Amino acid sequence: MNFFKKAPTVKEQQRQNDRELRKATRDLERDKLALEREEKKLEMEIKKMAKEGDNEGCKILAKQLVQLRKQKTRIYAANSKISSVQINNKAMGANIAIAGAMGTTAKTMGSINKIMNPHQIAKDMEAFKHANAKMEMTDDMISDTLDDIMTESGDEEETEGIVNQVLDEIGIEITGKVANAPSVSRNKVGESTNDIDKEIMAQLTKLKS
Repeated sequence: MNFFKKAPTVKEQQRQNDRELRKATRDLERDKLALEREEKKLEMEIKKMAKEGDNEGCKILAKQLVQLRKQKTRIYAANSKISSVQINNKAMGANIAIAGAMGTTAKTMGSINKIMNPHQIAKDMEAFKHANAKMEMTDDMISDTLDDIMTESGDEEETEGIVNQVLDEIGIEITGKVANAPSVSRNKVGESTNDIDKEIMAQLTKLKS
């Protein structure tokens, strides 16, 4: 005996059993084929002796044929048993694989449970929730402030542009009217001022409409 030989694992033993069962099936199949060939020969010999009228010879060969057919039946039964054992062996191998997978899973889950601290995880999740809410609130405040700044800046620029445009138009019209306005020496002061005021009011009315 080899005391230093490593014992096979359950899976290795299962594979060895499967190989042996397949070999036994092949051996029985060869025996069955041989018996079938012998059966045909006996049948032919019995027919030949029957034609020749050799009843005693036919009886002897008939007994041999009966025994041969019984042996064939035994082979069929053995093959059926071996097939059943093969199925059970494969099922056992599958169960071993499942058990191994479940064992590995159990070990992994045990390791995870040792590492994980439910109370700490709950605390971290709560801290994350508060931090995330604070960040979103801060982001909303910054966004609103930027929107206000950009809106006010744009409104001021737009307003200033409109005012400048209006003043330019009024200034141009006023300049034109002032240039063409009659001097004091040629007209009455009251009449010149009233005419200019009327023109300015007319321009402002056009701009408002």
